[in-house]
Amino acid sequence: MKSLKSVLLGMGAAALVATPVLAVEWSYEGATGPENWGSLDEKYELCAKGLMQSPIDLAAANARAEVSLATSYRPGPLTILNNGHTVQANFAAGSKMTSGTMQFNLLQVHFHTPSEEVMHGQQYPMVAHFVHADDDGNLAVLGVLFEIGAANAELAKVIAAAPKTKTDAATVAGVTIDPNKMLPDDLDVFRFQGSLTTPPCSEGVNWHVAKDTVTMSAEQLRAFGGIMGNNARPVQPLNGRLLVAPAG
Repeated sequence: MKSLKSVLLGMGAAALVATPVLAVEWSYEGATGPENWGSLDEKYELCAKGLMQSPIDLAAANARAEVSLATSYRPGPLTILNNGHTVQANFAAGSKMTSGTMQFNLLQVHFHTPSEEVMHGQQYPMVAHFVHADDDGNLAVLGVLFEIGAANAELAKVIAAAPKTKTDAATVAGVTIDPNKMLPDDLDVFRFQGSLTTPPCSEGVNWHVAKDTVTMSAEQLRAFGGIMGNNARPVQPLNGRLLVAPAG
């Protein structure tokens, strides 16, 4: 049996829990698109029946509070893959995120164009999902939304190394990536309980989405879109969940 960490790193956005390899193909359009995920396989039934699904519209916040969140990310070698649904960079051990009293280890970051999280129904050009797990396998995601503006140097490294087709993870010789440089200066966040945004849509994921955005150039967006296409799951119902917006 693979460890949770190896499953997370090797399978990325499509399998963020310690489950067997997903055998049923899914996509972002047509018969295997998001509206049909729940009927493709019984293991995906939460995609249709779950009551705590992600992504959501952040404008639906029903509470305000100061959410205690801190990151201690370290630069490390760039290890990159294309899992057929997204471009993903894996991180070496040592980077952490603390949410309240919980501490999580940073495993990987992957990208969605356009953003999955929305504000008043409006999508951003892209979102980065920084995926973490604690020692017991509980998951936490930090979402960072991107707007068009100045180019981002760390994204440039990812784009330059990103495989154009599905491939296993490979470390790029001589290239270091610093996850801190893909974060906004202020980490005020929206906080809620949600799910994976891809099959099997498992729930119980601790979600955080930064209020402030980061910039990327139009050229960088075109490069990501050219590799991934539209890989954003539509917004899901809040279903009475607590969605905490930053107090400020």
